Amino acid sequence: MRLLLMSDTHLPKRAKTLPAELLEELPRADVVIHAGDWVDTATLDLLESRSRALVGVYGNNDGPELRERLPEVARAELGGLRFGVVHETGPAQGREARCAARFPDLDVLVFGHSHIPWDTTAPGGLRLLNPGSPTDRRRQPHCTYLTVTASGGRLTDLVLHRLPPR
Repeated sequence: MRLLLMSDTHLPKRAKTLPAELLEELPRADVVIHAGDWVDTATLDLLESRSRALVGVYGNNDGPELRERLPEVARAELGGLRFGVVHETGPAQGREARCAARFPDLDVLVFGHSHIPWDTTAPGGLRLLNPGSPTDRRRQPHCTYLTVTASGGRLTDLVLHRLPPR
């Protein structure tokens, strides 16, 4: 099962559209995961219409329309793994222990908010993934998103895609 992970798209404030490279990944993904801060409903509509399956949450910059359509925390079983999606996880210091305590029933937690790509494993095995942002790199050298394969209860082929400057 091929997964496409993104977060913090902030459209149309940080960019007018999603990058073409990211849009080209949509038909290749079995599931698209968005970890919040969409900002506009048009991006949600676009991903719903072009994705085979979409798992998304709202973020701190998402208004009432998005909050009506999306949960704060989403859960899905994908490729034999229990996934959770949330926007904010708090400061980097202590993140693994904090998330493992908050989500003891998950194998993988996808989060956003910081715009900083992240891939760590908490004591006990919870994998934490942040795809960064495909539209707002902030202090990072590149805008980013992730692809990964989930199959047989394992994650493989994880790739952090660095987008060219706009």
